[in-house]
Amino acid sequence: MALNSNRQYGFETLSLHAGQETADSATNARAVPIYQTSSYVFDSPEHAANLFGLKQFGNIYTRIMNPTQDAFERRMAALEGGVGALATASGQSAETLAILNIAQAGDEIISSASLYGGTYNLFHYTLPKLGQSPPGHAGYSGGSRYRARTRRAVDA
Repeated sequence: MALNSNRQYGFETLSLHAGQETADSATNARAVPIYQTSSYVFDSPEHAANLFGLKQFGNIYTRIMNPTQDAFERRMAALEGGVGALATASGQSAETLAILNIAQAGDEIISSASLYGGTYNLFHYTLPKLGQSPPGHAGYSGGSRYRARTRRAVDA
């Protein structure tokens, strides 16, 4: 079954088929193949240069992109109604990428006082090394400053 781009599919169909709109071209397998490789072969030096120069789409190195991961990310984006998704190896790496994309050096993070230990360490020790202030909430020094600033912003 090939997914028709002109049709709206339900959650169940997207769960099974999004991200792999056609069967695997090498085997005709319906399931997404698992590519267990760390690297890819380039057709020529020019092909490699075009891939690394982002002039041509393709696989360079599995830590950057892998066809199995690509199918998973496209499936998650379809299920969530997004335009793209990014799979990470852990929740901690997902948190780090999310914070690094929305906060810059000098920004302040406001969080719950009930944080998982790894998240606490990320916010309290690691991010300040990158110039971000530790999170403000009850239990940390500076918490009242953060809460007051938040109230002013909400009340304004």
